[in-house]
Parts: sequence; structure tokens; C-alpha cells
Amino acid sequence: MADLVVVSFRLGAHDGVSIEAQKWIDAFKKLGHRVTTLAGEGDADVVMPELAIGATSAPSLTSLTRVLRDADLVVVENLVSLPLNVAARDVLYEALEGRDALFRHHDLPWQRTQWRDFEGPRDQARWHHVTINELSRRELHERGIRAVTIHNTFDCDPPLGRRQLTRNALHLDGGRLVLLPTRAIPRKNVEGALELSAHLNAALWLLGPTEDGYGPTLDQLLKNSEVPVLRGLPEGFDVHDAYAACDLVTLSSTWEGFGNPVLESVTHRRPLAVYPYPVLSEIRDFGFHFFDLNEVEHIDSFLNSPDTELFEHNVAIARRHFNVADLSPRLATLLEAIGTN
Repeated sequence: MADLVVVSFRLGAHDGVSIEAQKWIDAFKKLGHRVTTLAGEGDADVVMPELAIGATSAPSLTSLTRVLRDADLVVVENLVSLPLNVAARDVLYEALEGRDALFRHHDLPWQRTQWRDFEGPRDQARWHHVTINELSRRELHERGIRAVTIHNTFDCDPPLGRRQLTRNALHLDGGRLVLLPTRAIPRKNVEGALELSAHLNAALWLLGPTEDGYGPTLDQLLKNSEVPVLRGLPEGFDVHDAYAACDLVTLSSTWEGFGNPVLESVTHRRPLAVYPYPVLSEIRDFGFHFFDLNEVEHIDSFLNSPDTELFEHNVAIARRHFNVADLSPRLATLLEAIGTN
């Protein structure tokens, strides 16, 4: 049994990093390890605001070292991967000098246009790296950093959502509903989701909040569109209800480190229309069948006469390769390779 500390900008939120970090935390605990969580904001055992995205002051090296002091391994979730708080990154690097650390990279700076020239992750002899896709692993290798890939994992038998009850709460009398289960930020390409919904004569349900100053742009987009748009979850409903209520899921993003809605649409047995962001090809190579965003006629035909065999085909692949039930043994193997038992 080991003592682990999991560190991130934020934990316990609805963003992809928080969701995937929690799966690892649960898997570590299942293996019998003691886990302490540390974040700049959100739900964590220790909240240190100086670690948060956009914090205006650097964390104290003394305070940070005190939290990490008894850890056999520190697991860092994306905090050194993107330059969202450079001061916190640099203090964390200093606190981890000469000790075992595992850096999990959900994104890398050169994968985003605005950070293309920023410094990437650093490396030391006792530091280890995990990527959530092969593209990032190869790009780190080109820069002299060895990493292993562990894809995001999912519950392949999620709770059944309440379709009709949710549609009633949304005041839908009928008609098609397209779900965009993401935050509203520039790279999510809400324009593409609106265009698809217009072609399908469907309402668009934008599930997540607006972030990164995207509000005015989104307001103008919605004002110029004739597509009915629903925002957020009604009180008392959850994401499983959202997937049950929709007729089609869309992931219109131009970039995703992984793209959790892809596999979530699979496990909830919903058709998916997706923009071909770079990592998607890696997921598709496992044999999944999805629609491209511009295949409007094929999507329309499928919605008129759904093929349940497609759903079962996709779920079977997810169960073999992306099952959260397999995460604990994968992490046990990783920890053994690091030397943390």
C-alpha cells in the first residue's frame, strides 16, 4: 500500500480532466492505496488557490512541499501540460526535484494554436509520463521524453436515463434533439453543431457552461440562428438523462485531447456525428462506426430507421478496449513499473 497525492488545477468539476482524474483516484483506492487530492479549486482534500487556472500569485514552495512530503508518488493531472498557471507549474517542478512523480498529459501546449511556442513538459530520471492518446505519446518521444499511453476509460453499462421524463422537463413536444455534451468554448465549434441541427430540423441541447470569454460570441451565434437551443441540465436530472433524451450526439470540436462524448455516446447507445479532430482517427481505428458532421443525408436516414446492430458493435469494442473495469489492473502494472507498490 502506497501514499499517493493527486494534484491538478481543479478537481471534482465537470471538465474532462476532473472526470478522468476521479476515475484514476477511484482505481488507486480500489488497489488499496491511500490517496490525498490537492487542487487550486473544486472538491479536494487540500485546496490551494494558488494552483488554480489564472491565479495571480504563486504557491509557497514550503506549503506545497508540506502537502507532498509523505507521498510515495505524486500524480500530476495536466498541471505541467498546459501553460494555464506557469508560476504554479514551476514551483511544483521544484517541489518534485529528485522524487518519484507521474505526469498525466491530457493536452500539450503545441497542440493549441495560442500556445504553440510555449515550453512543453520537463523530464528527470524519476519522473514518468502518461498520455491519453498515441499522438501525444509520439510527440513527446520526438522531444526526447518517453511516455506510455493509457486511454480514457468508461462505464460500459451506465445507468439508464429517463428519456420521456427529461424531454418533458425540457418542454419538448416531439421532434429531434441533438445533444452537444460539452462546455461552450471556441474549440467546441458550436457553429458546426448549429448547422447540423438546422439541416436535421432538430433542436440543439448545449449541456455545459460557457467559459474562456466565449459568452458574447455564443450569444451572437444563437441570435443569428433559427435553431431552437436548450441550455444546461434541468434541476434533478443528470448526464445519463441527457443521453437518453437525445436522438443524436454531436462532438463538433476541432480539437480534443481525447473526446469523452465519443465513448459516452457509444456506452449510452446513441448515434454520434463528429468533426474529424486529430485524435478521432486513433479512436476510429479500433473499429467504431460514427457519422461525420457533414453526412447529413446518412444521419437523417439513420434517425428515421435506427440500426441497433451499430450500437452493439460499438459497445463491444468499448468493452474490450476502454472499459473502466480494467483500469485498476492497468494502473497496478504502471505503478509496478515505476516501483510504487
